[in-house]
Amino acid sequence: MPVGADMRIGFIGCGRMATAIARGLLGAGVATPRQLVGSDPSPDCRRRFAEETSAETFDANSDVVRRANILVLAVKPQQLEMVLQEICQSLDSQPLVVSIVAGAPIARIAARLGADKRLVRVMPNTPCLVKAGATAVARGGSATAADAETVLELFSTIGIALEVPESQLDAVTGLSGSGPAYAFQIIEALSDGGVAAGLPRHVATRLAAQTLLGAAEMVLATGEHPGALKDAVASPGGTTIAGLLELERGGLRGILMNAVVTATHRSQALGRLDSPS
Repeated sequence: MPVGADMRIGFIGCGRMATAIARGLLGAGVATPRQLVGSDPSPDCRRRFAEETSAETFDANSDVVRRANILVLAVKPQQLEMVLQEICQSLDSQPLVVSIVAGAPIARIAARLGADKRLVRVMPNTPCLVKAGATAVARGGSATAADAETVLELFSTIGIALEVPESQLDAVTGLSGSGPAYAFQIIEALSDGGVAAGLPRHVATRLAAQTLLGAAEMVLATGEHPGALKDAVASPGGTTIAGLLELERGGLRGILMNAVVTATHRSQALGRLDSPS
C-alpha cells in the first residue's frame, strides 16, 4: 500500500513508542491527525496520545480495527495474546499488520490472525522518541515488497529504517535494540572520566554526549569505515593514541562485541519461549 491520502493508521496501544511514531508521521507530513487513530485501555495513555497527535482514540481495539488499513500492534508482550484473540474477530478486511511487540515472532502472530494476513515485524529502538531511531523491518505472511516499502517509509520519519530477514531480528535486538543502553553507559563513563580530570559534571556529560553524537553523524554522513575515521584522529605519539591504547588494554572492543552477541542469544531464547505450541 503506498503512503497517501487513503492511508488510515490504527495504533493498538497508545504508549510512548506508538505516540513517537505517530508524531513522526505528523511531523514529516506523511499523515494528518484524521488519518491516525488509537486504542488503549488506559485513559491516561489515550489522553496523552490524543493531546500530542490530535488523533481520535478509543478504549476498544475493535473500533480501531474497523477504521484502519494499517494496524500497528504496540502493546506489551504479555498483552499480545489477548489482543490478537480480540482483533482477529474484527479483521473483516485485509489490513497491513505491523508489530513492534518485542520478542513476538511473525509465526506467533500468524498463528492467531491467519497465515493469509499481511504481517510485518518491526524492531525499533528508544531513540525513535527523539526522531533518531534505528529500525529494522522484516516481512512475513502474505506481506509484499510494497508493504515492506510502506513500513520503511513510515519508520524513516523517526530515524533510519532497513529491511532484514526475520532471522536477523535477534541480532538487530542485540545491536540497535539494546545498543542505546551500551551508549548511555559509555557516555556516563566518559563523563566520569571528565570529572576525574577536573571538569564540572554538567560540562563533562554534555561534551561526552555530543562527542558520541558527532562521531555517529560522521560515520553516517561520510560512509567511511569507523576505523579510518579513528585513524584520522589519532596522531603519532599524541593524546588520542595514548587513550586508545588504554581502551585496547581494557578490552573495550571485545566487551562491546560480546555484549551484542550475548543480548542476541537472550533474544533468541526469549523468542523460543514465546513460540506458538
